Amino acid sequence: MASATQDFSQFDISKEEIDKLVAEVVRYVLFKTHQNSGCPIKREELVQLVTKNYSQRALPAHVINAAKEKLSNAFGYELRELLRCRPSSATQGRSTQQTGVAEAKSYVLISQLPAEVYKKYVEDENSAHLSGFTFVVISIVHLAGGKIPEDILWRHLKRMGLCETDVSHPVFGNAKQALEILVQQRYLQKDKVNGPEGNTLFYELAERSLDGPVSEKMKEYISEIVSKDVVPVDVDEAE
Repeated sequence: MASATQDFSQFDISKEEIDKLVAEVVRYVLFKTHQNSGCPIKREELVQLVTKNYSQRALPAHVINAAKEKLSNAFGYELRELLRCRPSSATQGRSTQQTGVAEAKSYVLISQLPAEVYKKYVEDENSAHLSGFTFVVISIVHLAGGKIPEDILWRHLKRMGLCETDVSHPVFGNAKQALEILVQQRYLQKDKVNGPEGNTLFYELAERSLDGPVSEKMKEYISEIVSKDVVPVDVDEAE
């Protein structure tokens, strides 16, 4: 971790203080990821950990970069940065104006272990169904062009035995809550669109699904399943 902490003298604080801040950020990321089922951690949360006792402007970025190295070297995790994206309807007819980079960024932990090692020693078999559910839902939305009306999404899920009215599904429990967790984890985002027939709720891919590794793996799995080129889902298809 020397490369990220060697130039600590510019902040007029000791190396021990830097190390303590880095350890605090690492602990916070690990705990928060476990506590919140992998939901992204806002950059501003990590910045506040550093700035509560220190006012040096460049210190938060320095500490976060050092924490990234420690998480990678000591724990085998990548602290991956995501840039929050808006629903497509919110960006139509508006100028591309950022409200502040610090507010828009968040972080998630991604294992750097080889897939076979992760599956054997780390993966929790009790949560495998949640990973499968995530893959199925974001694949449906991807095949629909990245955005799908709520009723059409539930129509596809119903074909697999999952109904939106399920509150005690034997595997997923409350079905609507299971879908809402994907929104909290930023695999999906909700977008309410006004139309001639009233408001329509859409589910749209969010930044975590659009992120390179997740997106490429999803496309690879879809191609393997269908054994041919991916084709769009007809969102107007009747049952």
